[in-house]
Amino acid sequence: MTAAEIQALADRFFSAIEAGDIAAVGDCYADDVVIWHNDDKLETDKAANLKVLGGFIRFAPKRSYSDRRMILMENGFVQQHVLIAERADGRRLELPACLVIQVANGRITRLDEYLDSATVKAWSLAT
Repeated sequence: MTAAEIQALADRFFSAIEAGDIAAVGDCYADDVVIWHNDDKLETDKAANLKVLGGFIRFAPKRSYSDRRMILMENGFVQQHVLIAERADGRRLELPACLVIQVANGRITRLDEYLDSATVKAWSLAT
């Protein structure tokens, strides 16, 4: 993929998450995509990731990415950002994260996500 194609895929992917469009997120993934998170060190598949993401979108109806810094590579990209999410009750999360994403044939084939899960847990449990 060209740098422009990788950038366009990244833009579609993050825009879909911000919009809460699970189908569009799924379209960005290869059917055999592997998603890994540093907090549990487990690899999950497309269906499991989309289910978790759907729950997160329902829990946090407002989401955006700020302070994006992307490094394009031949087979993907690395992006550092701050995920800003707001629950229905207005409680706000600001979560610095880093994603290492591999791509092929116009789709994401692997996504490794690094974040502080304690920050997410405290935000989701706070009342």
